Amino acid sequence: MMKLRLIASFAAFIASGSAVALAEQGTTRITVLATGGTIARAQAEEGGYGYKSGSFDIKDLISSVPNLDKLAIISGEQVVNIGSQDMNNDVWLTLARRVSEVVASPDTDAVLITHGTDTMEETSYFLSLVAKTTKPIIMVGSMRPATAISADGPSNLFNGVSAAINPGAVGRGVMVVLNDQIHYARNVAKLSTTDVQTFQSGNRGPAGLTNTGAITWFAMPERRQGMTSEFSIEGLQSLPRVDILYGNAGMNADLIEAAVRLGAKGLVIAGVGDGNMTTPALEAITAAAKAGVVVVRSTRLPSGIVYRNNEVDDDALGLVASGELNPAKSRVLLMLALTRTTDVSSIQAMFNEY
Repeated sequence: MMKLRLIASFAAFIASGSAVALAEQGTTRITVLATGGTIARAQAEEGGYGYKSGSFDIKDLISSVPNLDKLAIISGEQVVNIGSQDMNNDVWLTLARRVSEVVASPDTDAVLITHGTDTMEETSYFLSLVAKTTKPIIMVGSMRPATAISADGPSNLFNGVSAAINPGAVGRGVMVVLNDQIHYARNVAKLSTTDVQTFQSGNRGPAGLTNTGAITWFAMPERRQGMTSEFSIEGLQSLPRVDILYGNAGMNADLIEAAVRLGAKGLVIAGVGDGNMTTPALEAITAAAKAGVVVVRSTRLPSGIVYRNNEVDDDALGLVASGELNPAKSRVLLMLALTRTTDVSSIQAMFNEY
């Protein structure tokens, strides 16, 4: 089996025992749930840009980081082994059920999930809304494959475990740890195709920082999640279809009407500016809303807030404003909201609270 290449300086640093978190033998019990992604991939060819999916399993990843076992008592299992571009509702439900089982066990103090970065912001937000626990749930991935020069996976794993064992992580919900930063699932978004500093929390900033095993925490999350969330996967076999449509100059009604015709129960419009769209598109979503499809106005922009009744009369048209949530996260929340109600005012209240 191919051996994972590690950054020499990183390996030497960890092996030296100089990290703050390695001061004492760890006793925190962490269950690692692996789903695949770039962190578990090898380059398709030496020095190549592409990746070969499913190259390494969770045991490979854990063993690739020297002295990781000194931070915590770590066990792992492979839930799926896919690129996160192939993540879907069924895998979300499977992963959420397994997370629920693991955190319910007295043998687990925290959960760490390895995941591809492409859809990590969506998976993390979904889990933050349905995982009923105060135990830390940390998601990590990488922007470079395991065999690349300067692979970032090992350091992200180390920092993820460091965050998971830190007492300050309790009650903060699901968090994403990459490139020495910690982000709340609700706030984080992937902003670059290849930059290792791809994850940012544009409006609010990171939840904390990691530095050689030491953790600095910032403000606690303000919105409902985890134990305070009303959503549950109990008895849930599927999620309602919600489609995202991208706003653009000249946007017409065709794709909106097609989505409704094909069975979408909800629509998220990644609108221009403050969730705006062309007159034909606005007329089409108004008709969809009157037909019982719940429509959320979001924005294609990377930051900012889509305010209710700002430029568009949401009250009159029966629409929902996404607030801070980008289109991907709006879709996640709308799917879960539709498992409980189709009332627009109730769903708007959810977008205000979560």
